[in-house]
Amino acid sequence: MTATELARLAVAAGLVVVLAIIAVNDARHRRIPNAAVLAMLALFVAWTAINGGVGLVSSLEAAGISLVITVALYAFKVIGAGDSKLFTVAALYAGDAYLPLMSLVTVLIGGAIALAILVRRPARGLVMFQMRGEGDWGRGIPYGVPIAIACAAVVWGPLLGYLPRA
Repeated sequence: MTATELARLAVAAGLVVVLAIIAVNDARHRRIPNAAVLAMLALFVAWTAINGGVGLVSSLEAAGISLVITVALYAFKVIGAGDSKLFTVAALYAGDAYLPLMSLVTVLIGGAIALAILVRRPARGLVMFQMRGEGDWGRGIPYGVPIAIACAAVVWGPLLGYLPRA
């Protein structure tokens, strides 16, 4: 294994640690720490340096697209501001090639979490639906969890050979 491959694995492993911290914090407290998102950004700089800047334009395009869409979703109170910033930074790792896959995985896992919440507490789900998410019935789905899983999938998929390198 070359030094470049080892460096990629080290950065990807560090990213998984940061994503795990984000997912646990969002599931417990419904907050995505700014420091963790900044750590993801710092790891992306290292990731880009290891790869010689290849794919940087694609990554920035994906982040720009994600920022516009997630800010619109935030404006309509569909997602939180933390979810928006996390998805935007995660899109840097996905690039244009894997942004659709990352989005799909995020939505599918988020939907599974929503169904699990409804099965566990159907009355709460019905009230939340009727009140359009308002009220004091608790907060919505912790979308940091599916975003973290989707980001890890698009980073590790090519490294493990499950996805072609973009």
